[in-house]
Amino acid sequence: MEELEQGLLKQPWVWLQLAENSLLAKAYITKQGYALLISDLEEVWHEQVDTSVVSQRAKELNKRLTAPPESFLCHLDDLLRPLFKDIACPGKATFSCDRMAEALILRVQSELSGLPFYWNFHCILASPSLVSQHLIRPLMGMSLALQCQVRDLTTLLHMKDLEIQDYQESGATLSRGRLKTEPFEENSFLEQFMVEKLPESCSVGDGRPFVTNLQNLYLAVTRQEIQERQKHRDTEDPQTSSSASPPGTDSPLLNQPEEPVSSAPSLPGSEKQPTGPSRSVQIPQLSKVKRKKLRGLFD
Repeated sequence: MEELEQGLLKQPWVWLQLAENSLLAKAYITKQGYALLISDLEEVWHEQVDTSVVSQRAKELNKRLTAPPESFLCHLDDLLRPLFKDIACPGKATFSCDRMAEALILRVQSELSGLPFYWNFHCILASPSLVSQHLIRPLMGMSLALQCQVRDLTTLLHMKDLEIQDYQESGATLSRGRLKTEPFEENSFLEQFMVEKLPESCSVGDGRPFVTNLQNLYLAVTRQEIQERQKHRDTEDPQTSSSASPPGTDSPLLNQPEEPVSSAPSLPGSEKQPTGPSRSVQIPQLSKVKRKKLRGLFD
């Protein structure tokens, strides 16, 4: 499950509007399971499951569909991708969420193999360590990075002022007076920023500005965090790190290019065909069939 945990940390946050609920979310789906994190800026909910849980829940919610868990995971990936990338897909799926005591259920309804398909993401309150890993530590790292950026820009402005002063002392003049600027005063700038700009610039709102403007920095900080953690592990136990699978061996589905999952039902007597070279999963089946042998569209 470490692959899911690390894969989720590498994902950006997205902003979702489900009815009256404004949410921040991130997800990571592979053929071995999925991890989901959701927040309304007051609480954070989390679910992480493997293929055994996927199989059991699929049986409970979709009694007429029989398929390996990989097929259901691929279908969930196809449903979540447009939602997370803000792509309009009318009629493909409907999403809703219900909040209850210390839990949030994200409900999905669509079709698979011509039959209704239902899925419920059962998210419980995230642990403090998980909130720290995905929000507190990255946000602290982002704040430090932005502070360093401000220091570098301040130094650059002082150097520009010295350059302009040298030009002026050499007799250079501006051809357009409106371009003239005063030497940069850091303390005055900070005081003015605190009074005039701070109230507007730190307005979190529903979280959308954070998703829209800062995800590149968020991903850079989380990647750095993962690298530092890996270096620490390598120092503690070189043998374990050398036997670990190299980066890039996982098979995330959510961020891959879209690949259609066949929706044609395959009956028990028919041969099962792989859906493609990158998704060797079986086509969902109808669990109740007639004795007469029928062929699916792709047989």
